[in-house]
Amino acid sequence: MIGTNLSRRKFLGTMAATGMAFTVVSRHVLGQTAGQAAPSDKLNIAGIGVGGKGSSDMDAVSSQNIVALCDVDWRHAARTFKNFPKAKQYKDYRKMLDEMKEIDAVVVATPDHTHAMISMAAIKRGKHVYCQKPLTHTVFEARELAKAAREHKVATQMGNQGQAEEGPRRLREMIWDGAIGPVREVHVWTDRPNNGLKNVYWPQGVGRPTDTPPVPDTLDWDLFLGPAPVRPYHPMYHPFVWRGWWDFGTGALGDIGCHALDPVFRALKLAHPTSFQAASTLVNNETYPSGSTIKYEFPARVDMVPVTVTWYDGGLHPFRPDELEDGAMMGDNGTLFIGDKGKILDGRIIPEARRKEYKMPEPSVPRSPGHYEEWLKACKGGAPAGSNFDWAGTLAQVVLLGNVGLRLDLKDKITRNKLMWDPEAFKITNLPEANQYLHTEYRQGWSL
Repeated sequence: MIGTNLSRRKFLGTMAATGMAFTVVSRHVLGQTAGQAAPSDKLNIAGIGVGGKGSSDMDAVSSQNIVALCDVDWRHAARTFKNFPKAKQYKDYRKMLDEMKEIDAVVVATPDHTHAMISMAAIKRGKHVYCQKPLTHTVFEARELAKAAREHKVATQMGNQGQAEEGPRRLREMIWDGAIGPVREVHVWTDRPNNGLKNVYWPQGVGRPTDTPPVPDTLDWDLFLGPAPVRPYHPMYHPFVWRGWWDFGTGALGDIGCHALDPVFRALKLAHPTSFQAASTLVNNETYPSGSTIKYEFPARVDMVPVTVTWYDGGLHPFRPDELEDGAMMGDNGTLFIGDKGKILDGRIIPEARRKEYKMPEPSVPRSPGHYEEWLKACKGGAPAGSNFDWAGTLAQVVLLGNVGLRLDLKDKITRNKLMWDPEAFKITNLPEANQYLHTEYRQGWSL
């Protein structure tokens, strides 16, 4: 069956910006009592891509003024349109941004291949931006979007909701307290896109369909394609199943990596790797492989040793650690930290003896008011949100870098070499032909 938001929430539960200030008139000046929001306390927010995850995103910011909704498929967006009947409806975000100068902020939850240009269009107009993960479609776009957000001083947030939760904070406190000693390896895995047993989330490892069914009358297919090369409409692309196609999505790594790797990056104070390598099942030029493994190597940080981070998808996962008690399950999605004094599996120290003797530290990492609330506060002049584009831009670059290693025409060479990454020069230094995949060529009429 196709994955749903329920499976996303279940996954997030287990994986346990710079703000631009503006004047807000006090409710007391307006004669309002405590508990009432002054009109100027509320942002004018527009949603772009509101039929899938964007629907729950709009619900999450519904305390504000939802003034416009934009989606290329009005049938898919019908629920959200109904929930916000006063919002003006659009199919083309460019027309919306040009016409509605009163918009303060936008929520972008379109397919991955249009994240960057929509977010960039809003940023250049001085709008605050909440954009779903993995932030962008290419490594280059992630770097440029972060740069633009800094330059235009807008408040930003990427949609990896788990970063605001308690679990990742306790994990940081444990790691920094030396709970398992210096961490030298981390393994992260997911059952996406299809573990072959329980669910098919979306197709990967398949070719392009050859039939050409008619385009639904509620869908503007040309706007859906956006910067991607022209191809006939097919329900294998929309809705949701676009994730597995090179032209539209970022595969299992792009979908889940910004969720699952975020706690690792924070706990281990990671930025860019020095090298990475990839291995996968059969791959083609249409879709990502049905299963892959990516290994990143990170250098020593100020107070931390070098570490390797290995990613697995398609139901692949690391071997069972010896310290895990007999009969205990390794979940379909999980994270394993390997330190000199023990291991942490999904937030739990193993072996049992080490867990019993360890005393948890007092909380020290500042807690979050909530993922969406972080962004709303930042939009109103508060502190930068936890996954603002300065943070998310680097994380997304590293996540999407792994997909470069899965390209069909590089597969033979990558089995013989690990790819050396120079983030300052922004290039893979030992395989120049790989650098073409740091970005993509846009269709005529579309630009960043």
